[in-house]
Amino acid sequence: MTPSALEAQRILRDSSLFQWYVIPLFALVVYVYANEIERRNWNLVLNGLALWGIDWFNEIWNGLVLHFTQYAPVWGAPGKTAYLILIGLNIEICFMFAVAGIVFSKMLPADKRLKILGVPNRLFFALIFAAFCAFVEYLLNLVGALSWDYTWWSRSAPWVIFLFGYFPFFLVCFWVFDIEKLKRKIGVISAIYVIDAIGLGLFAGILKWI
Repeated sequence: MTPSALEAQRILRDSSLFQWYVIPLFALVVYVYANEIERRNWNLVLNGLALWGIDWFNEIWNGLVLHFTQYAPVWGAPGKTAYLILIGLNIEICFMFAVAGIVFSKMLPADKRLKILGVPNRLFFALIFAAFCAFVEYLLNLVGALSWDYTWWSRSAPWVIFLFGYFPFFLVCFWVFDIEKLKRKIGVISAIYVIDAIGLGLFAGILKWI
């Protein structure tokens, strides 16, 4: 197992790492959602939950990669944190993704048929946002906050992180955003969270794999 994976395992779900800044971060997440609920922006609220649920799914399979390879996760978070929830997901990342869906969706044009530079705007913004997130991860890896131990997922292959780490992420998120029927949208998001709950309950709670 790589040194970074061992360090992440060492601090995994260690409550002694708690720092008080977690509380204002949590309050900020609550405020963002409360603000959209007050305005009855249900589409933004649900899309925020959708992207957050997709991120949990990614973190679950990432933890399973470490379990089955006994080498390293695809990405790890061995750096300073107030709480490491899963091998590549700390409390700070968790709160960030909790509001990211709302933030990114606010930038989408109301007309989903609008094209930008000849490209459908949902696809255009998925490309832009995926590139932005991949660049942020590049910087986080550069300062040692995120670990990458595979040559095919590294600073020398940023296109892999862009293409497989974030691009599908935003495509699904924006697809959910454009679902017109509220019941169907809730059904899709519920399915995401059911899968997440089963994965966490089975692999973290019962089997202790992640």
